[in-house]
Amino acid sequence: MLDVLEKTDVILRLQEDLRRALEKAPEDRRWVMVIDLRKCVGCTSCTIACIAENKLPPGVVYRPVMAEEVGTYPHVTMKFLPKPCMQCDNPPCTPVCPVNATYKNEEGVVVIDYDQCIGCRACMAACPYASRTFDFGLTYTQATPDGFDFVLGQSNAGDYERIANVEYGENRARKGNTSPIGNVRKCHFCLHRIKDGMLPACTTTCIGRATYFGDANDPDSLVSELVASSNVMRLKEELGTEPRVYYLA
Repeated sequence: MLDVLEKTDVILRLQEDLRRALEKAPEDRRWVMVIDLRKCVGCTSCTIACIAENKLPPGVVYRPVMAEEVGTYPHVTMKFLPKPCMQCDNPPCTPVCPVNATYKNEEGVVVIDYDQCIGCRACMAACPYASRTFDFGLTYTQATPDGFDFVLGQSNAGDYERIANVEYGENRARKGNTSPIGNVRKCHFCLHRIKDGMLPACTTTCIGRATYFGDANDPDSLVSELVASSNVMRLKEELGTEPRVYYLA
């Protein structure tokens, strides 16, 4: 496997794996993400790419990178942990939703119906990974005190901040209190990209090639090989959530 990674850009193989997976019925695919912590340098390029791809406002982060300082001075180093939604096979966030706004789609990815979501945030409390955030309607270009929407910060926002995002294949412009403003939001494995044959934004922009994505039900896929590694782990497995995000340590 190492010889393959050395001879060709891993992204090319992941794209071929994705093309093959998309030829299968949705229910026959099992999307997983594998993150090699030995290669992550904490550059947050995945975080930035996710913000740009999904046009995320302030306070909404789908893929934070946690940093930890280890060692004793002067022998100190840093460890980094990218932490997207774990896309649990047994998600604790879905049964607590009072309006069934969050659920697993036919491919097993946990999604949110913005039109159904009432913003109660029960799912945020239930998620043991803190992988969900709330969209308060803020913008990066804050309003002046005499603006009509000072609290929401929308009155002086530029047009670029109101451009519609394309999550779940729907165009939703940021205006007023319309969705996704007032909704819980989270990583969805860039489903809108996957259906068009593109890998998630975080995968393609990782400068260290530390993030892998694909169909674990395909024995020939790279993620299947990585998941079978002896040094693979998942966060909080003892909770029985069965995360679809794996880490190589």
